[in-house]
Amino acid sequence: DYELCEEWGHLYPVPREDLINLHREHLLHLLEMGDMEKALQLLQRIEDPGVCLAISEQSLDQHLNLAASHFLADYLTAHFYASLTTARRNEIQALYIGSKVLLTLPELSRVNYFHLSSRPLLMLEQLLMNMKVDWVAVAVQTLHQLLAGQEIGFTVEDIDNLLSKYAEKALKFPFTLKEKRS
Repeated sequence: DYELCEEWGHLYPVPREDLINLHREHLLHLLEMGDMEKALQLLQRIEDPGVCLAISEQSLDQHLNLAASHFLADYLTAHFYASLTTARRNEIQALYIGSKVLLTLPELSRVNYFHLSSRPLLMLEQLLMNMKVDWVAVAVQTLHQLLAGQEIGFTVEDIDNLLSKYAEKALKFPFTLKEKRS
C-alpha cells in the first residue's frame, strides 16, 4: 500500500505534509519490521532533502526500538549534520552513542536501560549504582572510542569524574571496624 501511494505521489500533486506523513509511516513500518536496507532505500528515494530531514527527525522522535533509533540517529548525523541546530545535533549524537552503549550490554538487560538511551552518562551512572562493573568497563571503553573528537554535551573527563566519584564512594565505610577481644 505504501509503494502504491508513493507511485500515486509521483503521478499527481500531493501536499507536502501528506507526502511527509506517507513516507514517515512507511519508514516506521519498515523499521518496526527490522528491514533497515529497505528503510535506507526509501530515504534515498526521497528527492527533497527537507522532506527527508523532516521524515527522519519525526521518525526518531517516535522513540522506536533500539535498532531503529540507532539507524535513524546514524542516518541523520551522516546526512544532515550541517542542517541541524547544535542542540538537536547533540541530542541525536547522544542518542547514537547511548544506543551504541546499549548494544554492548547483554541482550536481556537492554530493556532495563533503554529509557536512558538518549542520556549515556546517566546510563553509565545507573550501571554503576546497580554494581554492573563488568558492563561498565565495556561501556566506558565504547564511550572513549565514540567520544574521540566529538562534542555532544559531555566529555571523556566527565566520564572519568563520574567513575572517580563512585570509586570514592565504594571506599567509604559507614562504620568502624572493631576488634573482638576474648
